[in-house]
Amino acid sequence: MPSTLFELMRLGGPIMWVILGASIVAIAVFLERMFEYRRMGVPLDPFLDGIQALVREKRFTEALERCDEAHGPAVRVVQAALLKRDLPLSDLREALQEVAQLQVPRLEKNLSILATVGYVSPLLGLLGTVTGMIRVFQTVNMARGTVPVGELAGGIWEALLTTAGGLVVAIPAYVAYNFLASRMNATVQDMERAGIEMIQILKEGGRSRSTAVVTPVTTEPRTEKPPA
Repeated sequence: MPSTLFELMRLGGPIMWVILGASIVAIAVFLERMFEYRRMGVPLDPFLDGIQALVREKRFTEALERCDEAHGPAVRVVQAALLKRDLPLSDLREALQEVAQLQVPRLEKNLSILATVGYVSPLLGLLGTVTGMIRVFQTVNMARGTVPVGELAGGIWEALLTTAGGLVVAIPAYVAYNFLASRMNATVQDMERAGIEMIQILKEGGRSRSTAVVTPVTTEPRTEKPPA
């Protein structure tokens, strides 16, 4: 029984190294996206409360400075609303929708790579299974008779290890993809909500703000889940 990672990789054949590389890529993408989403995260209600108070007092410069100090797509929507506050209501709504839509590619960045790893890894495992069984039959063919089990072990190890390796990489990658997709959708909802509430704040001069959760319509992300 192999006891080290290197021994597993050696027995699994060249396909195992490809699967290992795919797992490293998946981990890197997941950590990068988690860091980016965490950096973008801004408690929306307290932030909008502060902006509302500044708008009520006509302190637009301070409101813009507060936006400059914060991060995240929702903040960019709020900032755009403040900068374009003199536009007619219909034009302002359209401008905020455009700003939100421009933020979506930033949210989707690299998610397709993670989805690809989750989808391709089992196929790589299947490929390793096929190549391993080819080795087994080549050994049997060359022996032209009874073959000791030890001579067949190499191909069998390759077939089994690559199948297991592909699944071990694919399952966490698929779970990670769906988790990140849910984080992205939550951020899109925050953008949509920020745009609608900023319109309300500017329209009423900061006197009141609706706190209803708004379901996003115009800025729905384009990323699709990988096929089952």
